[in-house]
Amino acid sequence: MAEASKTKKLNPALAKPLQPSPELAAVVGSSPLPRTEVVSKVWEYIKANNLQNPENKREIPADAKLQAVFAGKDKVSMFEMNKHFAHHLS
Repeated sequence: MAEASKTKKLNPALAKPLQPSPELAAVVGSSPLPRTEVVSKVWEYIKANNLQNPENKREIPADAKLQAVFAGKDKVSMFEMNKHFAHHLS
């Protein structure tokens, strides 16, 4: 039984490809993606465009593309991001 509890099962809802909104598609592309892949692609975008606050790495200052995803906010915390993605995936 200890063996079974060590095995981590993936949540099938996280693996289901979802269609990004036009705003999110501007960052991650227009193909349906699982949530995990959306998060990865957004982080790639953030790092490629140097959008992480160097003094507070949890803070993401938004450029024009990310502002459209983050409900017009100038900056969000890394923990807030997933909440905003939920509004842009169907």
